[in-house]
Amino acid sequence: MNWLLLSFLTFVVLAIVFAEKDKYTTKYDNIDIDKILDNDRIFRSYIDCCLDRGKCTSDGLELKKNIKAAIENECEKCSEAQKKAIKKVGKKLYKEKPKWWQELCDHFDPDKKYRTKYQKYIDDALAEEDD
Repeated sequence: MNWLLLSFLTFVVLAIVFAEKDKYTTKYDNIDIDKILDNDRIFRSYIDCCLDRGKCTSDGLELKKNIKAAIENECEKCSEAQKKAIKKVGKKLYKEKPKWWQELCDHFDPDKKYRTKYQKYIDDALAEEDD
């Protein structure tokens, strides 16, 4: 009986651990994204980090590590907070920093495979009221 209980608990723990690996870390989900977006120097440092042009903070490294996969898999491993932040950052870049947006697009989507795919998502996000 104890063996069965121990086996079950081991299975549950392993299931939780592997389920968590199917998601990106939520360690930085509470970062103040508005503070970053409102400061061009800090915002640009994140862009430069992702483009391999500058130093990265720990959260910048995490972003850089996962951004290509998130683009490719439609952010299926993103938390809701991450999806909300991505939408906010994307809107800011697209509307107010088109050169930065273009740099990121050229770096992560040189074949323009995803720009076309995500244009409706971008248009819908731009049509929404700011959060």
